[in-house]
Amino acid sequence: MKSLITTLGAFFLLNFLAAQNHSIVKEPDVFPDQPRREIRMPQLEGYEIIKGDFHLHTVFSDGSVWPTVRVQEAWRDGLDAIAISDHVEYRPKNQHLSGSLNQVHDIALPEAQKLGIILVKAAEITRSMPPGHLNALFVRDIDALEKDDYRQALQAARDQDAFIFWNHPGWQAQQPDTCLWWDQHEELYGQGLIHGIEVYNFDEWYPVAIDWAREKGLAFMANSDIHEPVPYMPGYSNYLRPMTLAFAPEKTEAALKEALLNRQTVAFFAGKLAGPQHWLEQMFYASLQIGKPFNKKADGSASITITNLTDIPIVLQNESGRTYRLEALGVVILPVEPAAQEAGIPFRVTNFFTGMNQNLHVLITW
Repeated sequence: MKSLITTLGAFFLLNFLAAQNHSIVKEPDVFPDQPRREIRMPQLEGYEIIKGDFHLHTVFSDGSVWPTVRVQEAWRDGLDAIAISDHVEYRPKNQHLSGSLNQVHDIALPEAQKLGIILVKAAEITRSMPPGHLNALFVRDIDALEKDDYRQALQAARDQDAFIFWNHPGWQAQQPDTCLWWDQHEELYGQGLIHGIEVYNFDEWYPVAIDWAREKGLAFMANSDIHEPVPYMPGYSNYLRPMTLAFAPEKTEAALKEALLNRQTVAFFAGKLAGPQHWLEQMFYASLQIGKPFNKKADGSASITITNLTDIPIVLQNESGRTYRLEALGVVILPVEPAAQEAGIPFRVTNFFTGMNQNLHVLITW
């Protein structure tokens, strides 16, 4: 028995030594693990804020990455949900990647489940203007959207209880010198076939679309529409990637769908927010911590500190035009005039948009 143990020990030792190739020196720090960027959002009572990008492309249409890469990028960038929305009608790589578009979701789903990303099954209905390009989310069968007439395609999406939004309404390739809401859009809107609109896409935004969303009760959307790998996006190192913020009771696909259908969204892009006034107000006040007055003077003037608890920048402008910028987790000191001790200080939040030329107005009190 002792001889057998000695022989086995020698065998495992030799194999261990053989597995160590001294001709190779590993440098693990060259390609370190990429951590997830946790994005700090305000805490709203009764709601979770689901951070989503609902307009993405892969090699199965005109993108350049595999579906699982989109999931990995989303996890790394701190998102909670994505929709891979490859074009139904435009698939230039079809000779190499043919078959049903449903396979895109099937390929990405295991990776999404592993990383805890909500993966919404979706597709882009790609037509000339009008009506342009529209995304259908929460569909069950993407192939059923392949119809000759765009109305039939959108109705097929609606028959699957889809959430539908208009992509990049001011895209110059389709509206080169204007941004119009066409009669065809009014028709689709009246038939319940448009539920949201992108006020921001890739690296541009459409101020008039903010007014349309507000006036027509559409969901405010901001998405990347990314085709290349995400780090190639313009300004990627300067800002968080564009995202649609959805307010839901929990971070589940069912709750996300209900939030979108109920228009409980805000668009977050390039350090700006656009959305309904009541959601922007809640986000603003939940983002700040107001300190007690200090440095009090004999005339009743004082100072207060304001701390930004989130990764959403906040730019305040007072009635005299002076601007205070609160970066992520930043702190500013505000002078307090004697009259403000009772009434508070009014500000315009210049990077929170409630309309094309309208900003959120707030009152700082303590």
